[in-house]
Amino acid sequence: MYSDDVLLRVEKPGRYVGNEINMIVKDPKTVQTRFAFAFPEVYEVGMSHNGLQILYSLFNTLADVYCERVFAPWSDMEAIMREEGLPLKSLETFTPLKDFDFVGFTLQYEMTYTNILNMLDLAGLPLRSANRDDSHPLIVGGGPCAYNPEPLADFFDFFYIGEAEELFPQVFDIHKDHKGTKREFLEKIAGLQGIYVPSFYDVAYNENGTIANFTPNNPHAPARVRKVAVRNMDEAHYPEKALVPLIETVHNRVALEVFRGCIRGCRFCQAGYIYRPHRNKQVDTLVSQAKSLLSASGHEEISLLSLATNDYPHLNELVDKLNDCFASENISISLPSLRIDAANQTVLEKVQKVRKSSLTFAPEGGSQKMRDIINKDISEEEIFEGVCLAFEGGWDRLKLYFIIGLPGEDDEDLAAIGKLANDIVEIYYGLPKEKRKRPPGITISASCFVPKPFTPFQWFPQHSVDEFSRKQRTVKAGVNGKRASYKYHDSDVSVLEGTLARGDRRIADLIESAWRNGARFDGWSEHFSWEKWQKAFENTGLSIDFYNFRQREYDEILPWDFIDIGVPKEYLIKENEASKHANR
Repeated sequence: MYSDDVLLRVEKPGRYVGNEINMIVKDPKTVQTRFAFAFPEVYEVGMSHNGLQILYSLFNTLADVYCERVFAPWSDMEAIMREEGLPLKSLETFTPLKDFDFVGFTLQYEMTYTNILNMLDLAGLPLRSANRDDSHPLIVGGGPCAYNPEPLADFFDFFYIGEAEELFPQVFDIHKDHKGTKREFLEKIAGLQGIYVPSFYDVAYNENGTIANFTPNNPHAPARVRKVAVRNMDEAHYPEKALVPLIETVHNRVALEVFRGCIRGCRFCQAGYIYRPHRNKQVDTLVSQAKSLLSASGHEEISLLSLATNDYPHLNELVDKLNDCFASENISISLPSLRIDAANQTVLEKVQKVRKSSLTFAPEGGSQKMRDIINKDISEEEIFEGVCLAFEGGWDRLKLYFIIGLPGEDDEDLAAIGKLANDIVEIYYGLPKEKRKRPPGITISASCFVPKPFTPFQWFPQHSVDEFSRKQRTVKAGVNGKRASYKYHDSDVSVLEGTLARGDRRIADLIESAWRNGARFDGWSEHFSWEKWQKAFENTGLSIDFYNFRQREYDEILPWDFIDIGVPKEYLIKENEASKHANR
């Protein structure tokens, strides 16, 4: 453990001490493989992520594997570590990362990329895979951002594409026979479904900067890498005991994953495409998992997780059974993701049986034209019906999410966001007085559109920082600030996210340059510095115009084209064209 002297000098020492409830303890001497699960964010964020809980539990069910955790140290801790030469260590055994067999980074958000380099550096590990030898741990990445691994390709030994529950136990088995022989191990796993070894591929570029070809340079590497998906969610591993942090985190609750995938086809939504097919869990499976997790945690809330929980076909039955089991224990149920047209009053009444929280809806587009363009199959009438049900059910706190900068958008569509918000407030004040106990809390949140790989909008240009800022002001002007609050994302962060999301291998130089300029925790407004990234663009000679602001052609080779997610590129093109027709 870090010394008391160190811990007493940081803002939240609980981030660095481990020893949480349900932490798994093994003797490292009894295992063959040691895996450091590295979350490139602060402890409170990482410990709220359900994927960490699943894989931590799964990997540790393997008798000869010990999975430990490490998080990005906050700036105060980093300063002390650098001043005193302290290495980055795991929370379970306080082992330096350089002594592990694997360091596995989960790639949830592009704005954590500089944190990855910072963690490698604090661990005393060379940043680039080409500079690491057999004595160093293997650096592996997975998660949604791994669906375009190219910006990070030079830093990682391999990536897994898809859901790790299906794949990693086999990877560990192969590693036992090839410890200390990095190239042999990589060649052995390169042929497995879902495994991508960047060093086994060469990239050439055209004079205009686009990719000329992307070809394997090793006979063990396939031309295309097919993602891995869990086949049966009822049989997939799910933790019986979840780690319970000893300090406050972003989410303190039991997370119950209801299904994966999505039955919708919103054209901007990467998750809706990369997590296909849609796979449900049975009600009895979910109730059993809830019982185990609650009994081992002491939490007082069950959160039903999915991309759109109202699309679960047995939601009424599930909520009934959960209430029957836990309402008497004052355990509440929350639905963090709702389709506003599906918010029927019966479900809303059931989930408020113990206590109410705010409801979150995502119309995404303020006008019907925009909802048609993005394939958000919901009308204004359905939105108002859903809001009415919520208000009549006793909710007076609503969060409404929108996206600005979408293809085909004009200022009338932006004005429609404010009008929709104001109309929703009017609906509330149209209720009988006895149902209006206090003024409504309506929050409008507008994010900036970021084109993502494997969506029909992956070819579209993104707006500039100035244009996003103008559109944000336009929306704000239409929202009645006395009746609804308006929040929006930093446009410069969104533009940089767009660069990293659709970047190629050359972006590695940009990320490293920004990190050397001092970039850290770029997803945090108090830490993000646009100037540091602008300097990185200048240092590397890379053009933000090329990566963000140009229209890509259908025949262009995209950096992620070698990955097969199970959705044909022809289908994405068809959906892209359909969005253009919806704009007419």
